[in-house]
Amino acid sequence: MSSKPTQSPKSLSGLLPFLMPYRVRIGLALVFLVTAAVATLAFPLALRQLIDAGMSPTDKGAQVMALREHFAALFAVAVALGLSSAARFYMVSWLGERISADLRNAVYGHVLQQSPEFFETTQTGEVLSRLSADTTLVQTVVGSSLSMGLRNLVMGIGALGVLVWTNPMVMVQVLGVLVLIVLPALWFGRRVRKLSRASQDRAADSSAIAAEVLNAIPVVQSYTAEAREAARFNLATHNAFEVAVRRSKARSVLVAFIIIATSAALLWGLYQGTQAVMAGRISAGHLGQTVVYVIILASAFAVLGEVYGDLLRAAGATERLMELLASQSTIKSPLNPAPAPMPIAGSAIEFDSITFHYPSRPAQMALQNFSLKVLPGQTVALVGPSGAGKSTVFQLLLRYFDAQSGRIVLDDVPIQTLSLQDLREHIGIVPQDAVIFSSSALENIRYGKPDATDAEVQAAAKAAFADEFIHSLPQGYDTFLGERGVRLSGGQRQRIAIARAMLKNPPLLLLDEATSALDAESERMVQAALESAMRGRTTVVIAHRLATVQKADCIVVLDQGRVVETGTHAELVAANGLYAGLAALQFSD
Repeated sequence: MSSKPTQSPKSLSGLLPFLMPYRVRIGLALVFLVTAAVATLAFPLALRQLIDAGMSPTDKGAQVMALREHFAALFAVAVALGLSSAARFYMVSWLGERISADLRNAVYGHVLQQSPEFFETTQTGEVLSRLSADTTLVQTVVGSSLSMGLRNLVMGIGALGVLVWTNPMVMVQVLGVLVLIVLPALWFGRRVRKLSRASQDRAADSSAIAAEVLNAIPVVQSYTAEAREAARFNLATHNAFEVAVRRSKARSVLVAFIIIATSAALLWGLYQGTQAVMAGRISAGHLGQTVVYVIILASAFAVLGEVYGDLLRAAGATERLMELLASQSTIKSPLNPAPAPMPIAGSAIEFDSITFHYPSRPAQMALQNFSLKVLPGQTVALVGPSGAGKSTVFQLLLRYFDAQSGRIVLDDVPIQTLSLQDLREHIGIVPQDAVIFSSSALENIRYGKPDATDAEVQAAAKAAFADEFIHSLPQGYDTFLGERGVRLSGGQRQRIAIARAMLKNPPLLLLDEATSALDAESERMVQAALESAMRGRTTVVIAHRLATVQKADCIVVLDQGRVVETGTHAELVAANGLYAGLAALQFSD
């Protein structure tokens, strides 16, 4: 998803919609920031008064009183600086945490709305990297660097203004030199910007590898590929390290150049000031004031150099996050959706001349002129060799993708006119690879109906023959099942998934080889539960094991995306076609 990066921190403008809701707090932070900067700039003025007035030859008593007044003024400046700095720090820290959280939530919520086409070209690990590393960079800038930069900018401009006002001829020379410093600094900044974006991309590569491998750790270990995968991850992290080192070198050169060049220019101005004192043109207090303002200006430039580097890194991070937020799903609910159908005895489905290929495989047709009618309450089985298009039928029905031609109708309503929520609430699915979330058995089943009572959850578990093994778990229904259900057997995971679909109680049930992971005894129990669940609703079954679909009202045989046979089990066996060949292979065993 990488795009050519821009050459300035303008990418940070993408954060404006996230900043606007907190403009009052931002305003307060700016007030405290300016107050702290003004207090800092007032310090040299008070110091000049202390030197020129408080220490001038005069009456001892008057001198002591003057010193007290000037020290009191310096202390008041310090108090104002401390309180303003503390308030500014709290405000900007709060803003950094809040905006990074809002940004993380917005990106995550947006990614959840993307169609499967998005995930065909975007690795999960890359998304996770953007949600963590990139938002952390944004938080650092909003909650720290940006505030420091603005404060030092105000202080630098203020110090520069005072120096120009009090030492005009010298500072005109210094300003001429500073202009010559800014131009190469901008060139260095652009290089740092490019390397920052490249560094973040390489870090995302290693995150993507780790996420992929950790999700497939049993397969990795079964092929004794630990060393190979560790080497692949090491290579990715080494590449990220190399780019980060190049970025750090460029940024180090930028910082060193700014500090040395500005210090040289300002020291020249300071030298001119000492010459003026020796010549009697200015007072010692004036020189002291000039020294402090020179230090403020030099440190402000140094901090701005550091902050500019942080801004460049955050600009790269913001650009990557904005890319995610700018991605548009090809599958959307219509602006004026049709009313949700209210089927009484299961849903009716019609596929009318569907032709479809996956976006990532335009040359390979997944379905060709596919037509099918399913009446309310019917059980229809889809069979055929791998790659025939069976799972594609489910994906189109759920509108994970839209067909290039043809239409799909649910209860006399074209599914593209329905909102995605209404459409998918009408459908329950039990996938071949049961998905178990990192929570309890109770919450995993309740995922099918979030407002279900405990009694309803347990009733669904009993219907799916899952209640007995759940009760045998250490904490029963409250037992944590582990990531992806690692504490359960394959058959137990499948029964949890079946219970989840049954709790949802949809008018249309999709079963993708729902009993494939069960042993013979469990299969009999779950098959009976599924037969009970099928009553009163329409069911479409994908089956590789033909023994599970012999009782289906209609069997549709697919081959290379086309319907080649339809009929009951007996009719298809008698026809002696593709289904009969598949049945002969399976039942002869």
